[in-house]
Amino acid sequence: MGSFSIWHWLIVLVIVVLVFGTKKLRNIGQDLGGAVKGFKDGMKESEKSDEAPQQKIEGDTIDAQATERTRKVNS
Repeated sequence: MGSFSIWHWLIVLVIVVLVFGTKKLRNIGQDLGGAVKGFKDGMKESEKSDEAPQQKIEGDTIDAQATERTRKVNS
């Protein structure tokens, strides 16, 4: 009972097709594919937007040393 054979999976597939119908399953597949494609496009845009500021900032970097300053308050 540890693993299912190919016949178990075929029976499950037939039951799923009978319950939902092929048109509904095709729509679900298209929706899922569109979501995955949108996610990939979003990741590519994110990588491009992360690279652009780094290239701009590299040329404008200023090397400086911070010093501590204290202010005396007369009371």
